Amino acid sequence: MSLSGSRDPPPRAMEAANLSVAATSVALPQGPEACSMGPSPSGVVGSTTAGDSALPGGREPPFSVFTVLVVTLLVLLIAATFLWNLLVLVTILRVRAFHRVPHNLVASTAVSDVLVAALVMPLSLVSELSAGRRWRLGRSLCHVWISFDVLCCTASIWNVAAIALDRYWTITRHLQYTLRTRRRASALMIALTWALSALIALAPLLFGWGEAYDARRQRCQVSQEPSYAVFSTCGAFYLPLGVVLFVYWKIYKAAKFRFGHRRRAVLPLSAPVQVKEAPHEAEMVFTARRPVVAFQMSGDSWREQKEKRAAVMVGILIGVFVLCWIPFFLAELISPLCACSLPPIWKSIFLWLGYSNSFFNPLIYTAFNKNYNNAFKSLFSKQR
Repeated sequence: MSLSGSRDPPPRAMEAANLSVAATSVALPQGPEACSMGPSPSGVVGSTTAGDSALPGGREPPFSVFTVLVVTLLVLLIAATFLWNLLVLVTILRVRAFHRVPHNLVASTAVSDVLVAALVMPLSLVSELSAGRRWRLGRSLCHVWISFDVLCCTASIWNVAAIALDRYWTITRHLQYTLRTRRRASALMIALTWALSALIALAPLLFGWGEAYDARRQRCQVSQEPSYAVFSTCGAFYLPLGVVLFVYWKIYKAAKFRFGHRRRAVLPLSAPVQVKEAPHEAEMVFTARRPVVAFQMSGDSWREQKEKRAAVMVGILIGVFVLCWIPFFLAELISPLCACSLPPIWKSIFLWLGYSNSFFNPLIYTAFNKNYNNAFKSLFSKQR
């Protein structure tokens, strides 16, 4: 009996009221995070915060419209990367004219990019789709995936450097860089590319250099050992970056020197001269002050145009390579050294930006070679 003289409610009524209040507190959002409509901080397509499921019983919440759009774009990127590089490989294998340098370097690049699209990018997308980028495929598959990730991406980067070196020697040393020398150099560069890539990829497994799989947090990532971070980022990116930048600087200097040499080769004359017959083509060039005549061999002109296209192609290839990979490798180098970490969404953006370089590579080196376009048309016409 209460002091007010009223009856206490029966026990069953109190239990029902408590259950109702508890159910209401579970159903209502708790805090500002529950009302967020933007992408989750756990990754590009992550749907929950790291470590917790949004629904009882461990179920994943339904994907948002943003997540569906991002996943669709990534699937299209994977498919386009695989098909375009596969088309380049099939063309090189079937067209006899491509069974020589520099197309073997292009084929090596296409192989690495096909493997990135077939083995690396799909599992990365699976990891993105899990809550908090959890890895639920086991330790063994984690090691296989990370090894192929480092192997194929490193090989793709070094193949770009090999193509740049081949173009540089072709432009600046076309007399010494004979076909026989070119074959040996390209074969050596391909062998070194894959050997160095395998060493960087397998070093953690062979020498116990850190662990890729964290069973407690269900994370699968490249070893965060600081010494391995320096070794892998320098070997996989910063060293080839230095090579391609040095090569393009030398190509630019050579092109500038040749242009200046050609301008100095124009001979001033005291009076207009007309040449009717000559062993080479002659062109009369009149200026406002005095006439000049310039002789130019058609063979030299053709070679210079070819070298100009090659220089432009190498410049675009290097520019896209740097833009795609430098954000990721800066983060990979700085994070283990300073014991800090970027937000997961930026890690994912930088990673997929790097993967996209495998999509751009075949577009660039086929766009500047008409033989590939003709071979593509011939290949498709035979299939009809």
